[in-house]
Amino acid sequence: MTRKLKRMLIRSFAILALIHLGYFIYGYFTFDGIRQADPYTEFYRFKFYDDVSISHFFITGLFLFVFLVVLLRNHSGNRYTGPALLRIGAALLMISLFSLTFFISYSLGGNAKIRTELPEKAFNEDKTLLNVLQPFLYSYTSYSSEKLFNPENVLFPEPYPVIAQRDTVYYDPGNRDYYSTQTTYYSIDTLKMLRGDFKNLSRKSRSLLTLAGIDENELKKRVISRKETGDSTQVLYKGIEVHPDYDGDICIFLENKSLFMPVHHIPGPHQQYRNAVTRYNLLYKYPQDSLLHSFRKLNGLLSKYHIEHQIVPEELTRDVFYYRDHRQEPLNAIRNNFERNALKEKLATLERLFYHPNYLHPSIRPIFIGVISGVWVALFGLFLICIFIRRKQIPESAGN
Repeated sequence: MTRKLKRMLIRSFAILALIHLGYFIYGYFTFDGIRQADPYTEFYRFKFYDDVSISHFFITGLFLFVFLVVLLRNHSGNRYTGPALLRIGAALLMISLFSLTFFISYSLGGNAKIRTELPEKAFNEDKTLLNVLQPFLYSYTSYSSEKLFNPENVLFPEPYPVIAQRDTVYYDPGNRDYYSTQTTYYSIDTLKMLRGDFKNLSRKSRSLLTLAGIDENELKKRVISRKETGDSTQVLYKGIEVHPDYDGDICIFLENKSLFMPVHHIPGPHQQYRNAVTRYNLLYKYPQDSLLHSFRKLNGLLSKYHIEHQIVPEELTRDVFYYRDHRQEPLNAIRNNFERNALKEKLATLERLFYHPNYLHPSIRPIFIGVISGVWVALFGLFLICIFIRRKQIPESAGN
């Protein structure tokens, strides 16, 4: 590869870089950011009828035409070795790729706009706030759901979490038509011992059971699961009996552990436990102003994401503490009205744009690869043909 050809290729890449920068800036300023994001939002793909596609077509065509003319006129008369031709072929492949991907820079500009308005750290803080406040944000009908709200979802304080044991009690042993279902809750405790100790219940294991306050036969009945690691056995078992219905430190808002939207790269159970601790503190440890402050932050969050809402933080705080202290009353008047589905859709869209941007849509991927391959074959093929023709002309002219 000659020095002149190297300079020509470097200038070509510099021109392409400037064009890419222009499309990036254009994408940044034309994307409306958070306000525009909806379930149908995706990063740009060719549509063949808008300004990006049309300008892309003409700019790419003009650049490749000028590039090819200069390449063939000024650089096809030299003799190139095999390795040099391979390097030129690789350079032409990169030229083809960069000249056909201006729309990706346009998409990167839109992504940059989102991340400028909403840095990842702020996005995760918003999701954490929603996860902590999730049990306060359901519609009133959801609070009657035993799946969403039940004592087995309580993760904090101790002795929670618990496991339910449901037994059928027959009033008349001779007549099984009359019965009731009785639910008993037990704490979930852990006991570690050597594998041989668990199988044989040696003196050492019996002493451990005595310290735990459980008879060895009772333990066998209460075992939930066993996990063997190396030469030890970890046993999960039903510990002490717990009475959530009469627990003064438990209310319905603690009986839900679902996440509004998980924070990326943090295990779900860890998030659930951490949120449960924060939620408990807001309800039972911190002054009421702490929960009020959280609801005010929620108000700002809903406004930031352009979600319609009628939440008054002071009213919602009063409602939460009222239902905390009146557990037997049906929870049907909590004032937490906002567009729940719109918020979920907005966050799901932003999550997808953040972590699964998909700059090259699957529907155009085969066409895109085919076009790049075709352009590269055309450029390199014409270059090789021109070299061959000029080599053939030089001996003929020399003979004359």
